[in-house]
Amino acid sequence: MAEGPTPLLSARDLSKAYGARAVLDGLWLDVAPGQRLGLVGENGAGKSTLLSLLAGATDPDAGAVSRPPETGYLTQEPPFCEDTTLGAAVEEALSEPRAAERELTARAEALEDGSAASQRAYAEALERAEALDVWEADRRAGQVLSGLGLAQVESDRPVSAMSGGQRRRLALAALLIRRPRALLLDEPTNHLDDDAVAFLEEYVSKLPGVVVLASHDRAFLDAVCTGLLDLDPSSDRGPTYYGGAYTYYLEEKRKARQRWEQRFRDEQEELRALRVSVDVTARQVAPGRPLGNNSKMLYDFKGARVQKQLSRRVRNAQRRLDELEGTQVRRPPKPLAFSGTLTGGATAGGGPALSARGLEVPGRLSLDRLDLLSNGRLLVTGPNGAGKSTLLLVLAGKVAPASGEVHVHGGARVALLEQDVEFPDPERTPQEIYTAAVGRLADQGVLKGADAPSLDELGLMARRDVRRPVGELSVGQRRRLALALMVAAAPHVLLLDEPTNHISLALSEELEEALKTAPGAVAVASHDRWLRRTWEGDRLHLENGEPR
Repeated sequence: MAEGPTPLLSARDLSKAYGARAVLDGLWLDVAPGQRLGLVGENGAGKSTLLSLLAGATDPDAGAVSRPPETGYLTQEPPFCEDTTLGAAVEEALSEPRAAERELTARAEALEDGSAASQRAYAEALERAEALDVWEADRRAGQVLSGLGLAQVESDRPVSAMSGGQRRRLALAALLIRRPRALLLDEPTNHLDDDAVAFLEEYVSKLPGVVVLASHDRAFLDAVCTGLLDLDPSSDRGPTYYGGAYTYYLEEKRKARQRWEQRFRDEQEELRALRVSVDVTARQVAPGRPLGNNSKMLYDFKGARVQKQLSRRVRNAQRRLDELEGTQVRRPPKPLAFSGTLTGGATAGGGPALSARGLEVPGRLSLDRLDLLSNGRLLVTGPNGAGKSTLLLVLAGKVAPASGEVHVHGGARVALLEQDVEFPDPERTPQEIYTAAVGRLADQGVLKGADAPSLDELGLMARRDVRRPVGELSVGQRRRLALALMVAAAPHVLLLDEPTNHISLALSEELEEALKTAPGAVAVASHDRWLRRTWEGDRLHLENGEPR
């Protein structure tokens, strides 16, 4: 990808397909020590597949991978047996540093013979011990367990008695303690709180070897990565390398989008001119002016040559037209937008669209007062179990509080995007569900003045997915369909629970931009650090169900 130090991890002409679908096709990759490469792209673009291939956990259909012997791989499923204890997992992680230290001791004792072979063996053992930082291994183990929130877990607690988050953190801790020369991480920030992510960012950024990771955590990508590889299959260039962190990547993607739009405009303008040239201009001798007698004589005298020139002009224009029609870039897809015209309800800025007073959901939520203005923006934050999802469910009327009330002003329509999207009939397709929903909205007079965009026009779902049974779709694909239904409905109040979960980075960016200009009120509950960092609007922080 870039000139520099000798690569430590390489892939050559790597290909992998599942059935008829090619996930990776002829990928080349070089990662040198000190580089931390982030993998980005649409869901299904091959990020997890590439990590598995690089780790040797999956065999490629074609191509080869070169990796160091000390390669560590964090999968999305922890690798431990149910009876493995935390202490045993840590000791296993320390086995390589301990073995390297024993080897170094033995090689040091063998130096007494003074041979060149003993000196070379000692130098190799010393290099490996330094790479594994064996003298700091025990301290490192304690530091990692503390940093990832495992210091209070009993050493003899088995994996079977741990939560899913603890298992995942233990798997990550074991890798960090090992300190392999190549570290491959699949969604490493899952199940980590802000403090643990901050620790991981600092720790990974100081590793001397190679790091390749896939993550939906944009703040993590920005803090850690020295480069990004975009595997997005929609790119005409194929996988594309960006030599910077996430902020740089976003800027380069913005510039690429501008170039795409400009090229599309230029080509459409040239196509229009060529069609006119072929149909009209090239066939006219003197447009708009009748020929006089002298001109007629001159035309008769030179007619054959003129006709030959005209014929050549027509052929050249037609040749260029055929070429451009075959190679023209497709129209850039429209970005996601909640741009429907609101009808009915409280649409005027300034007044509240939704109000809550004295809300109590025992053990989950206690909120004295909330007013969401008709054009307001509210971000709800807090740790897991703080009451964020409960609040949105109460505001949407899906959970009844034990006391208190929610008042929706002026007949405003409220829509909620839940974390787990389910559709009642799993056999129906997204196209059928969307068409039926649009029909109901039209009958209700919600779609006033213009029809809703087609599902294809929204660009939220791949064409191959719109006619599959919804029960076969992934969580992310179902959330995309739910977003499409919200766009069509043009509600006055948008409530979104962890809206960037299970969707691609590109869609996360589009969604956040769309929320800034949505015509109604917006309330978002999110852990997403990037969204929290860039949020422009009011904030409500909850802990133990109460505002803080």
